[in-house]
Amino acid sequence: MQHTISLQIFSLNLLLGLAAAAPAAAQVSATASATAPASTHPAFTVRVVGRGRPVIFIPGLNCPAAVWDAAVARYQGQYQLHLVSLAGFAGVAPQQPVPDKLLQDTRDQLLAYVKAQKLTRPVVVGHSLGGFLALWMAATEPAALGPLEIVDSLPFFSAIQNPAATPETARPQAEQMRQGMRQGHMPVAATRQMMAGMVTDTARVSQLTRWSQTSDPATTAQAYYDLGTIDLRPDLARIQQPVTVLGAWAAYAAYGSTEASTRAIFTAQYAKLPQARIEMSKAGRHFLMYDDPALFFAQTDALLKPAASK
Repeated sequence: MQHTISLQIFSLNLLLGLAAAAPAAAQVSATASATAPASTHPAFTVRVVGRGRPVIFIPGLNCPAAVWDAAVARYQGQYQLHLVSLAGFAGVAPQQPVPDKLLQDTRDQLLAYVKAQKLTRPVVVGHSLGGFLALWMAATEPAALGPLEIVDSLPFFSAIQNPAATPETARPQAEQMRQGMRQGHMPVAATRQMMAGMVTDTARVSQLTRWSQTSDPATTAQAYYDLGTIDLRPDLARIQQPVTVLGAWAAYAAYGSTEASTRAIFTAQYAKLPQARIEMSKAGRHFLMYDDPALFFAQTDALLKPAASK
């Protein structure tokens, strides 16, 4: 029973809280402010920083590109960083109307961006929803991308609670959540409580909460619905490049989760991607770039250095 509750909490946090961090809306990262204006696309904006091998950073649900500020500071002198902010999240203007196939449209526009910019097999680093998009991009056009780093994300979120779930069986609950989430933001206190499960630093919890409250409810609701009803597992075998997967479990220890049980979930979901290397954080929560920077940067360094030589 405890383990079932754990998976329910884990799934709720991932699907609702995948979410919302970085500095307050009025702040602009120092690295970003020195670059040219961002290019704008219907589903996202992109700011380019640095020179070298291209690396695309995609944030999670309700996050801006500024969630990657520490990575920008570390890598901008060696690589050309393409920093994505998704429409409707963290103060970025939403699409009007929000597309019925929001994540599919975003995937297609990101792939079109790679082609239009003539990026040669860029590395893609994605957190949460951003990791899901990275997997979908690579499965759709395997030759377009280079190595992937997937930060605490899975190819089918509804299977966290029920490994036998299908998009069809998940759809009723996802639709119910979509309708509810369209009505508006969660109360601030409830949002803050949920975000406390995403990151350990209390200042970050406040930031997460602010970003969640400045995201467009209709966009968040549709993204949640898409994550709950799209199963990428059958398509993973199409992915050809190396994939590093970073996973978190410590926030759910109180509900019965262990590192081994959470690793088993990741291993099962990535079973059709044998080249995936799964690394579990010992103590970090969902925002591993904040909670476990040693793991995040060690793994990112290892991924980027071989890529830069190609």
